[in-house]
Amino acid sequence: MLSFFLDLDGTLYPAETGLWPEIKRRITLFLQLRLGLSPREAESLHAYFVRRYGTTLRGLQSEYPQISPHDYFAFAHNVNLERYLKPDPHLRELLCSLPGQRWVFTNSDAAYAERVLSVLGVRECLHGIIDIFATGLTPKPHPRAYALAREKAGSPSPNCCILVDDLPQNLPPAKKAGWHTVLVGKAHSDFADFSIPNIYQISQILEERPWNGCLS
Repeated sequence: MLSFFLDLDGTLYPAETGLWPEIKRRITLFLQLRLGLSPREAESLHAYFVRRYGTTLRGLQSEYPQISPHDYFAFAHNVNLERYLKPDPHLRELLCSLPGQRWVFTNSDAAYAERVLSVLGVRECLHGIIDIFATGLTPKPHPRAYALAREKAGSPSPNCCILVDDLPQNLPPAKKAGWHTVLVGKAHSDFADFSIPNIYQISQILEERPWNGCLS
C-alpha cells in the first residue's frame, strides 16, 4: 500500500497566499517580545536560527530551552487563516482519490495543521497528522524525523513511501531512506524523483510508475 507523506505549508496551498510571510512576521515578533530584542535584532536572530539550526524552534530549543514550544506555536500561528485560505474542492477531490494512506507530515504543530486542513476542507481525506511533537521535536530534514514519521504511519515499506514537499532540502533524507520524492513548486533538486508545479499535478506520478506492487 502506498503511503503519501504530504507537507503542509507551501505544498497543500500555494506560497503566494501570503500566509507564510504573516507567520514569519509573528515568529520575529515572538522573539522580539519574549527575548526583549529590537525588531532588527529579532530579525537577525530569526535568520541566524534558520541558517544554523534549520528552524527557529530548533534554535530556541538549543539556546533558550526555557521557552515552551507550545507557547511558541500558539503565538506564531495566532493568525486568521480565512484571510489567506479558502475551501478548495479541487484539492479535496484530488486528495481523497489518492490510493493508499495520506498523512500530513509537517514541522508545525497538529493544532495549526488541523485548522489549515479544516479551512481548505480536506481534513477527512487524510489518515492523520504527523507533526513536530510526533517526531519528538525533531524537524525535517533531520533523518530521525523521517524514521519516526514512517513508524507513526504503521511502518510501511520505504519503497511504498512518497514524500511530497516544496522544500528541496527536505528531499535528500527521504531519498536516502528509500522513499520516493516529489518536489512541488518552482525549485529544483537532484533528489526529486518527480517535480510538479503544484499539488494539483500529483496524480500524474501514479501514471508514470508501477510502484512495484504498492498499489495492490
